[in-house]
Amino acid sequence: MKHLFLINPAAGKKGSTEALENRIRAIFAPRGEPWEAILTRGPGHAETCARAAAETGEPVRIYACGGDGTLNEAVNGAAGFANAAVTNVPKGTGNDFLKIFGADYRSRFSDLAALADGPQACFDLMDCNGRLGIGVVCAGVDARVAADVHRYKALPLVTGMGAYILSLTVNVLFKGIARPTVVEVGGRRMEEDTSIICICNGRYYGGGFMPVGDAMPDDGVLDMLVVPRVNRRTFARLVGKYAQGRYRDYPELIYACQGQTICFSSSQELVAVVDGEVLRGRRFTVALSERKVAFFYPAGLSYQPKD
Repeated sequence: MKHLFLINPAAGKKGSTEALENRIRAIFAPRGEPWEAILTRGPGHAETCARAAAETGEPVRIYACGGDGTLNEAVNGAAGFANAAVTNVPKGTGNDFLKIFGADYRSRFSDLAALADGPQACFDLMDCNGRLGIGVVCAGVDARVAADVHRYKALPLVTGMGAYILSLTVNVLFKGIARPTVVEVGGRRMEEDTSIICICNGRYYGGGFMPVGDAMPDDGVLDMLVVPRVNRRTFARLVGKYAQGRYRDYPELIYACQGQTICFSSSQELVAVVDGEVLRGRRFTVALSERKVAFFYPAGLSYQPKD
């Protein structure tokens, strides 16, 4: 079994990459198994490395060391290969997918020895216009806020939290919450303005939003929510409940269903965010992928939802 570490050097605090490399060396050098650590060079490199490792046909465990974006690349590279499994070593701030494993996910998934010897499960994947996702796909004001955060971060003197507040303010107060959309899901066609479209394979996105608390990554269905146009006052009242997974309390406002495919389109450009990765277009199809991915995790953890 080979252990391949794909390390995003742009994630985490200064010195975190060197510290991680030292931990990897200290733990895996004595194990007598082949291992390799690669510093990714930019977008797409982790996916390329993961696919190259999987295509050898040899057993490999791939450690995506970074945030949800690094994990997404590893998943896209390893999906469909029976000899490859992936996991996520937290490095930085954004590890929403791992939150399905409990509140102490960060410390547990930082235990490299426990990860190396841990069990694995076969997880479903979503296909969004050809891009695979393991966690959540969102398309609505939440997606536009997330997409614009990156742009506002580039402004002088704007911090990460400042960029989020600025993006939220601009998109909710000035650009408008809803967009004209045609949604086809569950045998139903909805032609109306929509505020949020959310498709869950995992349970968390956006730094802690949990729209569907009982979504499971291995049950063969996608959990989907559609929120129509609402005014700003209703949006402000609803968003906290939505983030807590209380959509069942608002059946008149939130359409919910389970299925394997959803299509949505608009005359205007739409933004979809797949595991934190931004896509733009006027028509999207999100479907349960025929490909799956093996995901390994420390023994003793569970991804079952809590009662």
